[in-house]
Amino acid sequence: MEVIVLVGGFGTRLRPWTEDRVKPLLPILDKTLLERVIEVVPEDLVSRVIIAAGHGVQQIENFFADNETNYEVVISIEKEALGTGGAVGLAAQKLKETGPVLILNGDLISSVNVRSLIEHHNLTGSKATLSLWEVEDPSRFGVCDLDEEGMIRRFQEKPAPGTEFSNLINAGCVVVSRDLIENFSSDKHSMERVVFPPVAESGNMAGLVFSGYFVDAGTPSSYIEAAQTCIQNNRFTSGIRVAESWYGDGVSNTSNSNRCSIGSNVNIEESAILSDCVVLKNAKIGNGVKLERCLIGEGAIISDNTFLSDAVVNHYAIL
Repeated sequence: MEVIVLVGGFGTRLRPWTEDRVKPLLPILDKTLLERVIEVVPEDLVSRVIIAAGHGVQQIENFFADNETNYEVVISIEKEALGTGGAVGLAAQKLKETGPVLILNGDLISSVNVRSLIEHHNLTGSKATLSLWEVEDPSRFGVCDLDEEGMIRRFQEKPAPGTEFSNLINAGCVVVSRDLIENFSSDKHSMERVVFPPVAESGNMAGLVFSGYFVDAGTPSSYIEAAQTCIQNNRFTSGIRVAESWYGDGVSNTSNSNRCSIGSNVNIEESAILSDCVVLKNAKIGNGVKLERCLIGEGAIISDNTFLSDAVVNHYAIL
């Protein structure tokens, strides 16, 4: 199966981390966010991955040149923002194989079962099959009206609060039939607003609810949540887990960090206390430092007796 990953956003809510590096290559524990998104697909199902990107293309190309994968990686370059529909339409021009295509939102850390989703797609004979997640407030998402046969009869993108007809949302993992994706325009448009509603109304859209976890790693708080979710579900292949924290190789101190992700070769002085933080590799945390709900960039230095909460500290900054 070929996979299209949508990574066209600028990651503005994670600035200054994203000012000089593209968001998909920021790390979640010991893999990049992009790798975390792709790893939800069992390796034996993936033949090619097409990354739909509009900026940071050279960084992404360099990353895959330096890191081997079990699948071919192709980059579809948007010269201007095309929306999700246009991005998929442009990326579809690079498809080689026949059969359905998997489309992934490049921000999501989830436990979606891709095999079950594909089986449901084949069983229903649908043109599009969406992974679904239940939320309390669906107004920020695409809302789906799912019937007892597992078919989505109505699709509503980001409804006004109180107008939604369901609490089931599009969870950013979609199987699309080849004949549907070949009809996507590469002009700027929204897949969720332009393509999905008529497919649902025609009776050709299916949905499958999954359980477990679903995190959109687009803000500082949700980025921390994404790291914590990966720790809780042991989604790492290096480093160690101590209680509710993960430590990369070469971390100097693992005693006073609670619910944290600490990258490799981070130096933490014994008297420092960290809670609900993500600290990237090679950072230095001084004596008497107290950090709460912070993102600490690669190589940053936090000087003695500094107190920070809800802060994003840039890579190589000195505080």
